[in-house]
Amino acid sequence: MARKIGSRYTAHRILGRGSAGTVWLGEGPDGPVALKLLREDLASDQDLAERFVQERSALLGLDHPRIVGVHDLVVDGNDLALVMQLVRGTDLRTRLEHERRLAPEAAVAIAADVAEALAAAHAAGIVHRDVKPENVLLDALSMEGPGGAPPALLTDFGVAKLIDSPSRTRATSIIGTPDYLAPEIVEGLPPRAAVDIYALATVLYELLAGFTPFGGGHPGAVLRRHVTESVAPLPGIPDELWQLIHQCLAKAPASRLRAPELAARLRELLPAVAGIPPLDIDEQSEDGYEAEQPDAAAERSGAAGADAAAVTGAHAASAEGPPAGAVPLVHGGAGPDANRDTHTSMRVPGADELAGGAHGTARAPRASGEPRAGSARNRSGVPVPVQRRRLKVGAAAVLVALVVAVGGWLASSDEETGSQPSPAAEYSSR
Repeated sequence: MARKIGSRYTAHRILGRGSAGTVWLGEGPDGPVALKLLREDLASDQDLAERFVQERSALLGLDHPRIVGVHDLVVDGNDLALVMQLVRGTDLRTRLEHERRLAPEAAVAIAADVAEALAAAHAAGIVHRDVKPENVLLDALSMEGPGGAPPALLTDFGVAKLIDSPSRTRATSIIGTPDYLAPEIVEGLPPRAAVDIYALATVLYELLAGFTPFGGGHPGAVLRRHVTESVAPLPGIPDELWQLIHQCLAKAPASRLRAPELAARLRELLPAVAGIPPLDIDEQSEDGYEAEQPDAAAERSGAAGADAAAVTGAHAASAEGPPAGAVPLVHGGAGPDANRDTHTSMRVPGADELAGGAHGTARAPRASGEPRAGSARNRSGVPVPVQRRRLKVGAAAVLVALVVAVGGWLASSDEETGSQPSPAAEYSSR
């Protein structure tokens, strides 16, 4: 059912929903538009409405082929809406759900488009703060680029800044999406342009691997990994591409590339990744364990009480979506409540929590069939907990056999010598 948005726009049908609001297919004076209607609780915030007006000129001034343009901002009663360019196509998250991972050439081309969008925004003094696949739109009506990738456009500029206010979020909260948050945001520093570079590098890693480098499990654990763990390398991609991703995932913001340089470097790498098929990488199973042979799985399930269960994040967008990712898992009873919704408000972990684990390396992806060192399975193909139980049982059996042998030897020795039991032995036998 159609509804009026302000005096100039009409919303016809819902195109999608997010945690910040609902996107409608709309009509304006100049033709079709996309209308992002913010949630009622946000729209009723008087401070937010004032920030809408304050940010109007900055958002309307973002004009770049790789940015979904904002044509207007509407403040009308209980309605707060962004009037945006209508892009015919889908978002990057939907494509990932269907393909799990992209060929390196397509992934690099999409990342280069987004980097160019960020370069334009950063030059205008605007930080996106929520770069992720849901906010990357793929233009299905334009000519495909390298690797068959349609042009990518970055959307939702300014929304994170609008929603993030002292009245809405305390100093101990974070606005953002856990999987893509830069370490400095977790540590409470103000978001600068480098946070977008970190998020884009995380997206590129996910396009190649099918999972994010630090995702999985409770949001607090994900935040801690961003600060304490180093990223594990991806097999099967040129070293130049891996070094680029690694640099942009640096913990120190100053060590990351700037958006213009990142865009240029990605474009230069396109010939090197042309023709490489999507990576064949093993990843964790849905229950957090790697795939096991039937006998090993049965033995493990028989001793379930002896081993801690691993909990994975269930934050894929659908039941058929990609798993949360091959990362160090959170042990214990934490529920799979991580999510990738836009503008999730999260508690900032304390200093003791961030320092709770040793500075390690995230669980390393590997080529399909290759054993993962230091994980639940070693080179013999038998899970480590199973091997430990086997060693314990074997050691106990050896000890019992040794006791029996010594006892038999002593008994035979007594018979041969005709020795009488000692008074202490007689007393104990009574």
